[in-house]
Amino acid sequence: MKNEEDAVTLKEENVVKDEEEPFRIKKEEDAVTLKEENVVKDEEEPFRIKKEEDAVTLKEENVVKDEEEPFRIKKEEDAVTLKEENVVKDEEEPFRIKKEEDAVTLKEENHERIHTREKPYHCTQCGKCFNQPWHLKRHERIHTGEKPYHCSQCGKCFSQSGELKQHERIHTGEKPYHCSQCGKCFKRPGHLKQHERIHTGEKPYHCSQCGKCFNQSGELKGHERIHTGEKPYHCSQCGKSFTLLGTLKAHERIHTGEKPYHCSQCGQWFNQPGHLKRHERIHTGEKPYHCSQCGKFFNQSWELKVHEGIHTGKKPYHCSQCGKSFKQPGHLKGHERIHTGERPYHCSQCGKCFKRPGHLKQHERIHTGEKPYHSSHVAKLLPI
Repeated sequence: MKNEEDAVTLKEENVVKDEEEPFRIKKEEDAVTLKEENVVKDEEEPFRIKKEEDAVTLKEENVVKDEEEPFRIKKEEDAVTLKEENVVKDEEEPFRIKKEEDAVTLKEENHERIHTREKPYHCTQCGKCFNQPWHLKRHERIHTGEKPYHCSQCGKCFSQSGELKQHERIHTGEKPYHCSQCGKCFKRPGHLKQHERIHTGEKPYHCSQCGKCFNQSGELKGHERIHTGEKPYHCSQCGKSFTLLGTLKAHERIHTGEKPYHCSQCGQWFNQPGHLKRHERIHTGEKPYHCSQCGKFFNQSWELKVHEGIHTGKKPYHCSQCGKSFKQPGHLKGHERIHTGERPYHCSQCGKCFKRPGHLKQHERIHTGEKPYHSSHVAKLLPI
């Protein structure tokens, strides 16, 4: 009985085993498959990680690209702009070259006018002609009264920038132009150039009428008025006309009584710088003018001229009214006042008028009480 039960149990177990066998085999197959999959996964893992890393790198690169994109676009725009500018430059280049060529041509033309003396620029106000356009512009300010250049020190105005620059040296005392011969200093280059001709003896300006030579263009211009009779400078007080501006200015001091030039030795005042210079030779004893005939020396040029008349007997100055001749132009001038009745020298104290400055000077001593001649001088004149 026992054996039959065991056999039945064994049979049932075998039946169970037979039933479970497919499941066991399936499990083993699944396990093998799983193991193979794991092996494959282990083999694929580095590739997966690499892919992930590549994906991250790609993502980062895309982020960088997104960040750099505006700069790339800006660079491209700048490149386009630069290209356009270069195109414009290339298009403008012929015009720039043309302008430069025109400027050179204009400069050459302006220079050539110095030689040809052509003066194509005309003043619409007075008809005066100029060889340079800026000379005309500068001249026009005489008519308009425009003075665009101002002194920052005293507020004085000027029509030319060069005039302002020269004026400013009055305040600074600057004399930047030095004579290499004697070391004398000047505020203006033109004054230095004129001074240097004293050393060289150069007289480059010639009168076409009489051939007389001068070392300054202004002297020639003033001299030419002797031939033309032109007297463009008029005294606003008495209406008298003069050939030179300096002569007018000196004349005006007769009316104003101004004597801006004073002697540092004795304090005497003069209304003309030439008079002061002449006076100073009394103190120094200098006699720079000598006669080529007899060797006698004089401290004034006119004294030499008068003296030379003794040797030559010449009287080159003639009165147009009566024909009388004189050795000196001053004597002729004084004589002509007999015909005209002119008395240009006025006493500032009483208003009395005189024909000659010497007569006025003598008269003024009545008011000042000055007695310059002492008994010792008179005694010298008395016979022994």
